[in-house]
Order: sequence, then C-alpha cells, then structure tokens
Amino acid sequence: MRTVILAGGLGTRLGEETSVRPKPMVEIGGMPILWHIMKIYSSSGFNDFVVCLGYKGYVIKEFFANYFLHASDVTIDLRGGNGMEVHHARSEPWRITLVDTGATTMTGGRLAAIRPYLDPDEPFCFTYGDGVADIDVGELVRFHKEHGQRATITSVSPPGRFGALEFDDGKVVDFKEKPAGDGGQINGGFFVADPSVLDLVDGPETVWESGPLERLARGGELMGYRHHGFWQPMDTLRDKIYLDELWKAGKAPWKRW
Repeated sequence: MRTVILAGGLGTRLGEETSVRPKPMVEIGGMPILWHIMKIYSSSGFNDFVVCLGYKGYVIKEFFANYFLHASDVTIDLRGGNGMEVHHARSEPWRITLVDTGATTMTGGRLAAIRPYLDPDEPFCFTYGDGVADIDVGELVRFHKEHGQRATITSVSPPGRFGALEFDDGKVVDFKEKPAGDGGQINGGFFVADPSVLDLVDGPETVWESGPLERLARGGELMGYRHHGFWQPMDTLRDKIYLDELWKAGKAPWKRW
C-alpha cells in the first residue's frame, strides 16, 4: 500500500529556513521533518512512498540519492577512483518514488500528477510534508477499510499557542499555559483514499481541501478518524523550535520506532 507525501510547497512562514531548501527538508533533531513523517508510516509497516516534489525538489532527490552520505560514516578514497566505503550503514526498508509535480501546482493537482504511480485497485495513504503525530497508521487504514467509503480524513484538536487568562472583575483568577483547542476538530492530514477520488481533481490549480474534499463530504463519502493524541504542524519557526526541543529532550511523542 503506497503512501503519498505532499512535499512541494514554499513554506514562506519559515523565513530563512526555506530560502535554501523545501519545507519538508527543514530539520528536526538533525533529520528532515520528511524523514520523521516517513518513519511514522514505516513504524506501522508502510514503506512504499511517493513524494510529490515542487519547490526545490532537487534537494529532496539529492538527500535520498545520497542517503548513506547523510546517515552513515564513510571513507572516500580519492586515490582509487573516488571509491566510497560505508561504515555502520543506516538504511531504511523504503522504496521511494520522487515525482516532479510542478513548482506552483496546488495540492489536488499534485495528487492527480502521481496517479500513474498508484495501484488503481488499492487505497492509498497521503499526508502533508510538514506535520507529525503519534498516530497509529495501521489502525487508521483498518478504519478506512471497514467503513467502505471513498476517503478518510484524520481530525485533530488544534494545539494551543498562547497562555489563556481567566478574569473575574478585572482580576486574573486563572492562567493556563498553552491550553488545547476549544474542542473543535480540524483537518490533521493523514488521509486514506480510493484512487477514484482523483477523478474529482479538475487540473493543476485544484486545491484538494476546498474542492474534492468538500464534494466528498457533501456526498457522504468522507469519514472522519478522530485522533486524540499528539499532533503538531510545522507552520512557523516557533513550531520548528518546539519540535526540535521535544526531540532533543527525548520527549518526541511521534517517535513510534
């Protein structure tokens, strides 16, 4: 079963981080967040990936083409024709198809562009290249297969960003540091869908979230999988620093491997 990752966006709110690399290549704990997302899926046995490239996609191609250089100790012998010996090789059981889907293509258009790489008779997973969660992907896929509809969306509670104050007659009587959302659920990514949903994409300019997804919902063909655990997007530099601190402290909830 293939997993598609949308990795072509600009990531403008991350400033200098994305001036030289695409957003999914911004590092958390020394490895790209894209790698962390793939490890989440791999921990549930999903190891066949299709990555939708766009902005600076060559950086992602270079990373995986030279994965041993990035992840292992090596000896390079310039005397013998530039031979390379890999020490303590770190490898993953992954098969990765990297597809250029256009620099300005929207999310729906990117999904449609990788359709030739999907099995037409099998559902596929897909998610964004900038968010992590302690989600059980195997359970998500089982949920999708049991309900029998065309698509499943994972719903999450948005993380709190600011401390909340409670007032009584002008006095602050309570303070909650970064409380969770107000109970409302939002799109957390981590979809499972039948390839037929790509029939709803009209072209490269189609936005998955405001076109096909709305039509699936109105037609009763979209089911929601509620994830009550950890979920965090990396939209801003603050988010990046937060995730990096969790990883360095050994408290990264998404680390299921």
